[in-house]
Amino acid sequence: MPAGRAARTCALLALCLLGSAAQDFGPTRFICTSVPVDADMCAASVAAGGAEELRSNVLQLRETVLQQKETILSQKETIRELTTKLGRCESQSTLDTGAGESRTGGGRKQPGSGKNTMGDLSRTPAAETLSQLGQTLQSLKTRLENLEQYSRLNSSSQTNSLKDLLQSKIDDLERQVLSRVNTLEEGKGGPKNDTEERAKIESALTSLHQRISELEKGQKDSRPGDKFQLTFPLRTNYMYAKVKKSLPEMYAFTVCMWLKSSAAPGVGTPFSYAVPGQANELVLIEWGNNPMEILINDKVAKLPFVINDGKWHHICITWTTRDGIWEAYQDGTQGGSGENLAPYHPIKPQGVLVLGQEQDTLGGGFDATQAFVGELAHFNIWDRKLTPGEVYNLATCSSKALSGNVIAWAESHIEIYGGATKWTFEACRQIN
Repeated sequence: MPAGRAARTCALLALCLLGSAAQDFGPTRFICTSVPVDADMCAASVAAGGAEELRSNVLQLRETVLQQKETILSQKETIRELTTKLGRCESQSTLDTGAGESRTGGGRKQPGSGKNTMGDLSRTPAAETLSQLGQTLQSLKTRLENLEQYSRLNSSSQTNSLKDLLQSKIDDLERQVLSRVNTLEEGKGGPKNDTEERAKIESALTSLHQRISELEKGQKDSRPGDKFQLTFPLRTNYMYAKVKKSLPEMYAFTVCMWLKSSAAPGVGTPFSYAVPGQANELVLIEWGNNPMEILINDKVAKLPFVINDGKWHHICITWTTRDGIWEAYQDGTQGGSGENLAPYHPIKPQGVLVLGQEQDTLGGGFDATQAFVGELAHFNIWDRKLTPGEVYNLATCSSKALSGNVIAWAESHIEIYGGATKWTFEACRQIN
């Protein structure tokens, strides 16, 4: 057969096999079969050995390519849509936060003003709340990734099963958050719906956190009951811990704790104690660019602490009702003292003691701008004034260090909410 006619024959055969599927298959190899000039090209191709198999492979390849392209396009569209929505949410959160600061200067109630703030409820913008919930979900995802590494080293079918269940719950929560973003974008959300939706999601977060804590417990069974720390990674109005026990009536006290934070401006509220009729019965707070303060019955003393350098610091405050005398210790050394701080006012009993949030109502009314951000450990309270030597033993992790006779640091005494986490306490190990 002449060369020109053979080339045309190969071209016709290729067109017959591919039919109408003009797709880009990448590098292509054509197989030429010699047939008589007057023969039916397509019929001859079918009769040729291996041609039918080749045609089947080409069609299968075409179908695979189409499926892969559809999948990629679908994934790209989904990613683009989620990125756009989250970007809008974050942008709205930034605008709301900036506007709130410019209007109110932060919104913290002024201690010492004599004003009762028991009804001063916070109002966090819905978009900002959703953004914070998204960050919390990311934090929980990170914890799950750490648990996956642990599971690989310590194979357990029960652990893996629980991990899969938790991952599924996180996915459900993400869908709820995104659904709420859609509702906000369409302008269908109202204050009541926002409150109900946030309550549902926060409840799910608390439940999820408890399940993750159970899973993490497998890594901590050998840890003593007081060798733990609380972590508050975000400035929110829903992450906190509550001490199960209330305070008795006290005419003197010492409160000590380890703190680690790099938050600015201000580390927030490490703890607050509220009683009926007085939200500021006993509060430790560092808000905005103000120094850290201790509030007793709404009366204020400024403390000399400097702790927001991202390092662990041990702090203690002592107080007696007689003349309202107080002392402040940082890392075992007294750094300040004063008097006339709520003199002759005993600390009232039967209140609520919260770690990580400032209370505007009994056990609630949290404001994200006043929340503690960082890590907290070994929170202890005594109903007397400790000596400088006893404070130093606590700050140096001495074996002679005392536990609080009113509130002692123990996992069984603490309940955590909203995604706050428990981890092994490391500061004393570093000192020793």
